[in-house]
Amino acid sequence: MQFTSEQHLDDGVLERAFTLGEIPGILWTPASASSSTSPAPLILLGHPPLGLGRMYPRLAARARHSAAQGFATATIELPGSGDRPRLPVVDGARADLRRALEAGEPVSDEIVDALVLPLVEQAVPEWQMALDALLSLPGIGGPVGYSGGVISIGIRLAVVEPRIAAAGLFAGSLVPRSMFEEARRVTVPLHVLLQWDDEGNDRQAALDLFDAFGSEEKTLQANMGGHTGVPQFAGDDAARFFIRHLK
Repeated sequence: MQFTSEQHLDDGVLERAFTLGEIPGILWTPASASSSTSPAPLILLGHPPLGLGRMYPRLAARARHSAAQGFATATIELPGSGDRPRLPVVDGARADLRRALEAGEPVSDEIVDALVLPLVEQAVPEWQMALDALLSLPGIGGPVGYSGGVISIGIRLAVVEPRIAAAGLFAGSLVPRSMFEEARRVTVPLHVLLQWDDEGNDRQAALDLFDAFGSEEKTLQANMGGHTGVPQFAGDDAARFFIRHLK
């Protein structure tokens, strides 16, 4: 991991850009973090494959909100996004998805698999490499949480990565059928956010996925509104979830 820039935000949060090999990322640490007395628990910030540049305002807002609770947060660029090499299979599936939606046709399992599975297969090992590097830094310690989407990446991480102690997931319906079987193997505490009127989400599929999770503690918070209409109190509830399980 190589740090490429740093800045102090106006609320005392230290923001550092880094590269992990060829993978860009950003780390935010609260002013309270120190190597000797109070290492900060870490939350990995998941996001859709739209590029860190486009997602930065939302990610930074989430990071600052988490820093106010004493958490360090980090994110990395997803495969095929930003300036990273494209994933032709995923790009082709994205075009097929647009055509199906524009024609009012159902989205086939083949499109969903091609859209999501290559991303999961490459992104999860990269998140694990990032976790190795982040936990070696002074001022950052466990336990670790995962927050956000792509929900299939969060499912796989929760299954294969024992350092993930809790996950806050954003519900979405483009989930391969094979991920439902993996969801049954998830055992960490979960807080799942569902926007009830999300125009791009099959509500029943999201409910079926929540039902499949094997965790003894799992909470589904459903709020009225579309994809970008998440109320502020929902973020506050998610913060309390991580405080309960990571502190």
